[in-house]
Amino acid sequence: MNVIGIIKDAFLFPSKNTGRFAVYLLLSVLMAGFAIGGILTYLVGFIDDMYYLLGGIYCVISLLIGFFVSGYHIKTIKSGIELSDEIPVFELYKDFMTGFDNIVVTIFYFIIPALIVVLVAFDTNLFSNATALVEEVIMQAYNVYVMGGSLNLATNAISQSLSVLMGSLTITVTAAIIIFLIFAVIQSMGEARLAKTGSLKEALNIFEAIKDIKRIGIVKVVIIAILMTLVIGLLEFALTAVFSHFPFLLTVVYVIITPYLSLVAQRAIGLAYSDIA
Repeated sequence: MNVIGIIKDAFLFPSKNTGRFAVYLLLSVLMAGFAIGGILTYLVGFIDDMYYLLGGIYCVISLLIGFFVSGYHIKTIKSGIELSDEIPVFELYKDFMTGFDNIVVTIFYFIIPALIVVLVAFDTNLFSNATALVEEVIMQAYNVYVMGGSLNLATNAISQSLSVLMGSLTITVTAAIIIFLIFAVIQSMGEARLAKTGSLKEALNIFEAIKDIKRIGIVKVVIIAILMTLVIGLLEFALTAVFSHFPFLLTVVYVIITPYLSLVAQRAIGLAYSDIA
């Protein structure tokens, strides 16, 4: 399927069965709601220990729903691989178990870039520069407010330490963005392999996942990623512009559009992978 066909099909796909999308939307909202509620409840645990327990329970519920939603994402990818126009049905146990595998895949593919970014941070002395800045701030504050030193000299010294830190931070953040974007694409191939084979072992085969990108076509994958990003960006910009004066309506729209776009992305992955399936 050509790139335009993939984009068009992916954006229309969730609307083909509003009933099943409504179920998926409800699950997504519940997952986010329990996660946010759990974090907020846990943060007020200093009031009563019971809130720590409730916060933990809410987060566990969110995680369990997340397994189910993640499994449905794999099923949506599979529908694209098989070029099926039907939105997948929900199967509680099967989707839950597939979702668990998908979480493992996600963790596996993002541990690697995380480790690389940490190594880059060490190489640029990010952590030592951050420590040096803190020490400089403490020392200069002591000099100014205790010893009566010059505020201008203290400001210049702190500015120099901050400048060094920003240099390290800029390099590290830039590397992190590039590395995580690359591995996000590779991870999507891992998810597609899970959808196609049902095998966690196959999904974790990073070398074959990289080869799958080459099989689809690196240029095609990049173009799809860019177009999807542009279309989603323009859509969100338009919605924000239209509903900017109605915060409540904007929130409601985003509650609906965010899960919708999530299914769109999964469908696009499956359609792209269908070229080699």
